[in-house]
Amino acid sequence: MNHDERFMGLALDLARRALGRTAPNPPVGAVIVKDGVVVAEGWTQPPGQAHAEPHALAAAARAGVSIAGATMYVTLEPCCHHGRTPPCTDAILKAGVARVVVGTVDPFPLVAGKGIAQLRAAGVEVEVGVREAECRRLMLGFIRAHTDGLPEITLKAAITLDGRIASAYGEARWITGPAARELSHRLRDQHDAILVGVGTVLADDPELTTRIPGGRDAVPVILDSRLRTPPEAVVLRRGTALVYCAEDAVDPGLRAKVIRVPRTDRGVDIRAVARDLAARGLHRVLVDGGAQVHRSFLDAGLGDRIELFVNARVLAGGPGFVGGEGYPLAKAPSFRFDAVDRVGDDLRLGLERG
Repeated sequence: MNHDERFMGLALDLARRALGRTAPNPPVGAVIVKDGVVVAEGWTQPPGQAHAEPHALAAAARAGVSIAGATMYVTLEPCCHHGRTPPCTDAILKAGVARVVVGTVDPFPLVAGKGIAQLRAAGVEVEVGVREAECRRLMLGFIRAHTDGLPEITLKAAITLDGRIASAYGEARWITGPAARELSHRLRDQHDAILVGVGTVLADDPELTTRIPGGRDAVPVILDSRLRTPPEAVVLRRGTALVYCAEDAVDPGLRAKVIRVPRTDRGVDIRAVARDLAARGLHRVLVDGGAQVHRSFLDAGLGDRIELFVNARVLAGGPGFVGGEGYPLAKAPSFRFDAVDRVGDDLRLGLERG
């Protein structure tokens, strides 16, 4: 691995700190290197605050480090337009950075190569595409929102060895142990929205909060075609929930944003829900629903990733991770394993769309 790839790896690690905290902006990391030594680091702050590049430049200023002639590694092309914050390219040029190594080009139309062109026109050496696949994967939701109008979707479930999410007697708590549940909450912390079906709300009355130190709560989303969510449901108490219903459903006065989408045979139009979430800047969505909700997303061709937490018990009854009629083998949604980890007494299986 050469120096550029190594330092871009550090920038990727920094970008991961921003996951779930930057919507509608992408999670970006930046590293400033001078004479082969890292002198400052930064990552995207919450909306309205510094992007990764100014965050790193401010860190260098606080440390009293001159970065004139330094190299900056950044996972995404620096912006060159005025949004909630000034252009990052202006800050880079003012600081005297001599070289910028970019992971991938920004798909946002107001940038889309213009930031790179501005830096080059000012005499800055710019290299593009270092560890590009990793950079694009980390900000897949942002990229997809600006190219396809859809968010990144992760399906998550806790299952037994035979794939059950509850027993035949309705028992679902707790299938997995404390370590797996903590990791599940870390997933919530890293996503912009957490989505369940109304069946989960009626059965469990969940809070859908993130219960880890320093964690943040994703926006709760409920699929409820007929608006059966009780007005007193715990998940509504924060007043931040989005409830997607069919166009003819009657609102019982929910303390939530009720959004009407077309009805389908199985409930609501999942792709319409996904497009609306992306339009609201919720680019990373964790689907923590039941079997029918997972099936609805798979049937709609949505689901970039699956996170399964597997316990070694066998229930031999009860609902599975995915409901509905079986798929023919040739038409079955296909994923590939990219992570298998021991988590306490359980396993975590991470899968990417094949």
